[in-house]
Amino acid sequence: MSVELPSLEPERANRLTHLARAVKAAARAVVLYPGGHPTITATLGHLVELTSATALPQPLQIGVLADNLLLEGAASPRPDSAVVELAALLHGQLIGELTILPGGNADAWGAFLLLLGQSPEAVRAEGGIAQVCSTTAARHIELREIDYAEVLRERKSGHADWDQVIANCLQGQAFALDEETVQVLLEAAADSERLSDLVAALDAKGAATGQGVTSRVAALIRLLSGIIEASKQRGSEDAESVVENMASAIGRLSPDMMMGLLSERGKDQGDAATPGIVDAVVRRMPDQAIAGFVARNAMNRNVSIERVAQAFQTLVRDPDQREGLLARAHDEAAASPDGAGKHFEQHWEGVAQKLLTSYSDEAFVSDAYSQELSSTRIRAFDVEQTSDDPPERLKAWHSTVNPSELRKLDVALILDLLRIEDDDERWAGLMNAVVALIEDLLLVGDFDTAGAMVGALDNATQSGASEGRRAAALGAFEQLVNGPMTRHIVANLISVDDARFGRVKDMCVLLGDELVRRLADALVKEQRPRVRERLTAILIAFGASGRREAERLRSSKDLAARRIAIYLLREFGGDEVLPDLAGLLGDAESQVQREAVRAILNVGTEEAYRVLGQALTEGTDRSREAIMQSLASTRDERAAPLLSYIVDNVDHRGASCSVYLRAVEALGALKDPAGIPALRSALYRGEWWAPRRTASIRKSAAAALARIESPEAVAVLEEAASQGSRGLRAAAKAHLLLSRSPHDAERSGA
Repeated sequence: MSVELPSLEPERANRLTHLARAVKAAARAVVLYPGGHPTITATLGHLVELTSATALPQPLQIGVLADNLLLEGAASPRPDSAVVELAALLHGQLIGELTILPGGNADAWGAFLLLLGQSPEAVRAEGGIAQVCSTTAARHIELREIDYAEVLRERKSGHADWDQVIANCLQGQAFALDEETVQVLLEAAADSERLSDLVAALDAKGAATGQGVTSRVAALIRLLSGIIEASKQRGSEDAESVVENMASAIGRLSPDMMMGLLSERGKDQGDAATPGIVDAVVRRMPDQAIAGFVARNAMNRNVSIERVAQAFQTLVRDPDQREGLLARAHDEAAASPDGAGKHFEQHWEGVAQKLLTSYSDEAFVSDAYSQELSSTRIRAFDVEQTSDDPPERLKAWHSTVNPSELRKLDVALILDLLRIEDDDERWAGLMNAVVALIEDLLLVGDFDTAGAMVGALDNATQSGASEGRRAAALGAFEQLVNGPMTRHIVANLISVDDARFGRVKDMCVLLGDELVRRLADALVKEQRPRVRERLTAILIAFGASGRREAERLRSSKDLAARRIAIYLLREFGGDEVLPDLAGLLGDAESQVQREAVRAILNVGTEEAYRVLGQALTEGTDRSREAIMQSLASTRDERAAPLLSYIVDNVDHRGASCSVYLRAVEALGALKDPAGIPALRSALYRGEWWAPRRTASIRKSAAAALARIESPEAVAVLEEAASQGSRGLRAAAKAHLLLSRSPHDAERSGA
């Protein structure tokens, strides 16, 4: 029996998928683009961010299988195509285990990915991947190379022999049916699950080594023929059971491989001893295998549904039987992770209709064009042999098929299809391709093109669009928001110019309120001032939704989140934010209190001053102290009106007296002439029955006026010294002496 690997939890599986996508994107970029190209910088930067010491606190150990990656021995139950492709790439270089150490820089990652891009033969000629990697800059990577000689010597569970059998099949070699090979083949043939694993491994290995579908189908037929021959050589009497296990195993094939295998029906495969093996196997393919084939591939956005439909209709000729099998496939798909989405049923309805409808490419390919396509291969050789085009013409031709031009063609094609496609089901079928393309564009920072595609989707959500089209567009928006989109946007905000940033902001708003929380959470974690400023601008562009997110952060237990809430509320401005800021004046953290005071100063309205005055009179001693410390330490010109408001409106008696006196002192420290009227009122304030308090207030007010030193302030002191009561005259004269010399000097100069 094949060993069942434990499954990764969804969160860790997603993390592995994101890493695999980043590695694949960067590997493709360093091979396709010249050094220093922006695409290389962006993709390597994203990879460096994912594996930084912050994002990756400890080394990440990844096991490598032929068609999957493992984290601590656990695998994704339905691995993303990027995981499968990266596994095949690593396995092709004989990497059995990969350990990523935190902190690898762009140069180190670039050196490793360039090494992966070389042919396995060239790397092995230099001593193997592990040795070459140890001599390059890629010191953040530790490799354990597969020693096939040792594996073959150990021969654990026959899997070492699998590699040899698969290699022989792919190379077109005949089987040497020695005792060990016969034993391996018969053990696999006796167990449908193990045989399925062997078939899947052959397909993955062939794809990893660059073999086409035709070659892989031929290799599969050689494998099936070898199993039949081994069964006959051992004299097994249960040949029918072996063929039935084969029929179940081919349900694991990809749609392309399945169609390639079906095209071999009616031919004489193998030798005279094994005629018509494909017919025999396909004819016995059980309903469960067919339903599993449909369920596995119909929900895979990287697989052509038309190809699945072709294979399904070829396997099941009876239309009545197709409906029953689709019901089984539906139940199996619904029980898979893909069936957990809320749009599953809607998506399956479109899939089922395509699977039940006969497929023909006549609507897309005319007879004449089909004949032209058939002759392309021969004509390509003819053109190559001629070679009479000048270099500049060849260079111009090559420039039309470089990766950036091909991406432009992809975008133009999809935008045209979104615009001209009238059939809602076909239009909805474009969504997976649209989402994948937008994510790629965001990864490399092409916000202009990504924004155009998001705009095309947004048009389908407006009034006048059909319900089906609107639902499909909203589903695409949901996929984008729940995917790596936010991470890609944040990674590129540091480098985009102001014009492109405006388009980024517009695109985010089009995607709707579901994006707000993700952007706010990114802002809480962000440390770079420029990126924080731009994330704030995006959240402000959401209006009321951004405000609600700031209110949510205000109630967070996380100190950084509460500080970000103040930052956002300050940027929103207006009296509407005052209740939220007032709630933060009593925060347990003095730093939060001080920032809330500054935010209220930023509002600067009469209502803002009233809110702060109320907090000073009704708050706790601790909150009053924090507020006054913040006001006393600020040199913001907007503090003078607020302090004047406190002096004019806060009660100077009782518990508020200390607050009143500190506001008077702070007005003097600001030296702002705008505070003179309030200080004059304080200078004349007092009651005969409270002489000590009155003297203290007058002394503080006179001192504050003296510190301002302006002619207006000195005039107030002179007036009090000549016309006031005895106590008022004494307080004014004492501080008038401190300010008179500068005043006299000024009058002398006049």
